[in-house]
Amino acid sequence: MADTIGSKPSSQLERLLSVEELSDYLGVPVRTLYDWRVDGRGPKALHAGRVLRYPESRVQEWIEANLDD
Repeated sequence: MADTIGSKPSSQLERLLSVEELSDYLGVPVRTLYDWRVDGRGPKALHAGRVLRYPESRVQEWIEANLDD
């Protein structure tokens, strides 16, 4: 693994969004995020213990990739 938590000062760590935060940000129900994850259609998430977290950079990449032209 190239990037580890110990490789960056805490002030430079990327913010991780909870499912609820991402739901509010995108304006979609939490259930939709879980469905998108199962279908492979939503932003990439990671497990932090037993919960999902969405790195802000992955969310932004996903948004940009899904913009209408």
